[in-house]
Parts: sequence; C-alpha cells; structure tokens
Amino acid sequence: VYQVFENVAKKYDVMNDSMTLGIHRVWKDILVHKMNPCPGTLLLDVAGGTGDIAFRFINYVRSVRERQLQRKLKDHQNLSWQEIFESYQKDKFNSLGDSQVVVCDINREMLKVGKQKAQHLGYSEGLSWVLGNAEELPFDDDKFDVYTIAFGIRNVTRIDLALQEAYRVLKPGGRFLCLEFSHVSNPLLSRLYDLYSFQVIPVLGEVIAGDWRSYQYLVESIRQFPPQEELKAMIEDAGFFKVDYENLNSGIVAIHSGFKL
Repeated sequence: VYQVFENVAKKYDVMNDSMTLGIHRVWKDILVHKMNPCPGTLLLDVAGGTGDIAFRFINYVRSVRERQLQRKLKDHQNLSWQEIFESYQKDKFNSLGDSQVVVCDINREMLKVGKQKAQHLGYSEGLSWVLGNAEELPFDDDKFDVYTIAFGIRNVTRIDLALQEAYRVLKPGGRFLCLEFSHVSNPLLSRLYDLYSFQVIPVLGEVIAGDWRSYQYLVESIRQFPPQEELKAMIEDAGFFKVDYENLNSGIVAIHSGFKL
C-alpha cells in the first residue's frame, strides 16, 4: 500500500478529479461543513497528506472568525475609528482563533506534495505535518477535538487498531469523522459503478499517471471495504457513541461520525 501511494503522490489530485469528475471536492466540503469547526478547534487529519481537508478546515475557521469579528464591530458602534482599527488589526493577525490542524500521513511523498501545495496556496498559520502511522499515532492521549480520515481508512492494514488510536487521541467530547468510498444501495447504479471502476479507472491511471496497477489496487480496495453498517459497528466497538453515517451519491461514499464521551 505504501508503494502504491508513493507511486501516485504527484498525480494524486489530478487523478482524484479525473476518477470522480471533480465530485470528491464536494464530498470533502460536506465533511468539513458536517464538522462545523469553531475557532480554537484542534484537528488531527490522518492520511491527509495532500492537505485537502486541512486547507478546507483553515478556510472554514477563517470565515467563522471573520463573521465573529464583523458582529463584534457592529456591537461596538460607539468606538472611535482608532479603537475599531486597533481591534480589527489585533483579531486579523489571529485569523484562526488558535485553531490548529495537524496532518498525519504514513507516506513521505504524500506529505511532500501537501507541503508544496500549502506553500503554493499560501497556507502556513496553524498547520503542521507529521509522519506517522494511523495504527500507532505519535500523539498523547486526549489531545485533539476532532479526528478526520478521508479516503484513507480502507488502506489501513488493521482498521480496528486505527479506530482505537483515533479514540485514544481524542479529548472526551471529541468527534471522529470518516469519509470513505462505500457500498452503493441502488442495484442498477451499482452495476454501472462497477463497470466504470474496473474498466475506466485503471485506464485513466495508465494514461494520466502511467500506473495501471496502483489504480487497479485502489478500485479493488474499495470493493473489499466493509459496508456502512459493518463499519458503524466497528466504530462502536472502538468505544465511540452516537455513531451514525450519511450516504452521499447513493452510497458511493459515506461519512461516518462518532463521539468520545
């Protein structure tokens, strides 16, 4: 698995757009809106090497901070121009309200691509990159407010260990969110999806990334991944409460959610 992602790292974003017709961006937006992070949130994004969730998290928190600042200024209409300016400048320099996102990935190449994207897009504040294994995270207990893993858990060798680690590093009251390819409920759509997955995606992998086998593996890993109810039970077994899931696009992907209480 490590070799697969090392092979595809540089073309990962292009292939995601090609394979999903760009819809993966919408799915990731929905995940972050479901998270609804507030300023001060400490997020751990596992298997997030290319930074897609991290960048969305930063954008979301910044927009919340901006709205808070505008409300604050409206509530202080009697302040002088100088006081408003000084207040705005002070808050502007802390645009994330002490929020932080730690991106943890087992693959150096994926982290390298993520860091390059962050530099290119101008993300630096509140963002750090850590090399680490989802099954043995290099973090203390009860550290994070939210744990996310997007399109990564199916590539973990021991999903039960990864879920236990997610539970360990979350604070009491913390939230687990998983976005992953899942099982399609509509029989007709399922047949069309299989046809597209096995006949088209490996060809795209060969044409765009020069790598048929890696994308053949990715398709097969999706089919071998536990269905929605089974994954829900696994998350509950790890100790999480209020576990539920939301199917997107008839179950092509699903977002599972749970809380450490």
